[in-house]
Amino acid sequence: MSYIHGYDSESLREIVRPSECRERLAELGDQRSLPALLERVWLLKVLGELDEAIAVSEQSVRTARMAGTRKDLLRARILHATVMQYRGSFAAAEQELTTCALEAEGAGWGSIAAFAYQHRGKVHYEAGDFDAARSDFKRALFARQNTSSPDSQLESTLLAIDAAERRRAELAAVAAS
Repeated sequence: MSYIHGYDSESLREIVRPSECRERLAELGDQRSLPALLERVWLLKVLGELDEAIAVSEQSVRTARMAGTRKDLLRARILHATVMQYRGSFAAAEQELTTCALEAEGAGWGSIAAFAYQHRGKVHYEAGDFDAARSDFKRALFARQNTSSPDSQLESTLLAIDAAERRRAELAAVAAS
């Protein structure tokens, strides 16, 4: 079941139903498997419970490092970076996402690289660097097209490109006036 019911066209953040997310958190309880930890991080993040989300994300990175694959560790690190982004730590999030994207590309994991670039684009977007955001979203789109990603991922990336272009044009119009 997807808990994402769309994306906000201004913030690019996921639109969720808090009641569904809280219900799922209750179902997960204190499970310590890596998939459960990662899901808890995401649910806590979208609910705005960022202190708990950062603690659980750090635990998920440690768990992935000890018992997961390299892909698991990259996914955990990317999710951790998104929590840092939500907390306003843009530089730290950007650095972590850059490292993850490069590692994923080097290993030939296009879908993970796309995931990292999409989120790095969101970091740039929230920081107000719409040129860098657009560039990252385009990289994510290219990678997603090359890995035959689901239409929903392609659509979210196209929405992000449009939003970055719109915000870039708005800034240009303000600067010109």
